[in-house]
Amino acid sequence: MTSTGGPIGFLMIALIALLGSDQGETTRSSLTNADVPFPPAAPTSLNLGAICQKGHCRSRYLPSFFPRSGGSHFRFRGMAINRLESWYSLCCAKPEAQKLCCAQQAWKKALSQFCVEEFSTKTTVYECCEYKGDAWWSCFESELPNPDYSCVPGYIAANMPSEPGFTFKQGACQM
Repeated sequence: MTSTGGPIGFLMIALIALLGSDQGETTRSSLTNADVPFPPAAPTSLNLGAICQKGHCRSRYLPSFFPRSGGSHFRFRGMAINRLESWYSLCCAKPEAQKLCCAQQAWKKALSQFCVEEFSTKTTVYECCEYKGDAWWSCFESELPNPDYSCVPGYIAANMPSEPGFTFKQGACQM
């Protein structure tokens, strides 16, 4: 009979706990639209609190989440989400009066960059990227998978490096 006590038992329990946790890594499954919830909702006064307070429990997409080849549209979605979450953290550190405007600028910049990346491949682009002007933003605001920026139950976001490419333009805000 084998005992679970002692160093071997401790190592077995630690290994089981480590392998069973969801910390920092989004689990890969067969790639479907549900794997990278997209598009992100535009920041509003109603969801700004969740954007700033619940970023630690929304999915991030590490390179290991995606297949080595193919699936570029899912990769671009994941990169856009990672980029946006990084930029949101910059905005949430701003004074209260600037947070919403900053987050809205970050959202538009992230989705604009997403569409540039979508057009860089020879595959079909995300439908909203085909539109122009206000129709573009209206499209991105339809069929939102997480309009309230809710947490993913049991998930703790991985620490990700800051994404370059966003500068808040305070003069563009309407006060």
